[in-house]
Amino acid sequence: MNGFLISFYTAQSRQYEGQSIVDWLLAIAKQMDLRGATVMNASQGLDHRGQFHSAGFFELADQPVQIQFAVTEQQATALLDYLKTQDISLFYVKSPIEFGFIGTASASD
Repeated sequence: MNGFLISFYTAQSRQYEGQSIVDWLLAIAKQMDLRGATVMNASQGLDHRGQFHSAGFFELADQPVQIQFAVTEQQATALLDYLKTQDISLFYVKSPIEFGFIGTASASD
């Protein structure tokens, strides 16, 4: 199947509508019936302004986070169109991909 890998980048501490952006994006994905997401915590990174962010020994609030969705073209359009209507600013990357399941086991495993 062809589609897109949409990656969002934010900091662990960022909030929207009273919850972390990570949890908010995952809730939206569930509402839109997107069938998978991966959240990756990074040790450090640079933001779009060139500012350094890292997970400190005592404080993880500034830790960079990446949230990825592998979606169809229609799902990508629906997700990005919805996010455009929200009072939020999120950096994202949208890359064309091929995805699916491989092997003899059922995809429901």
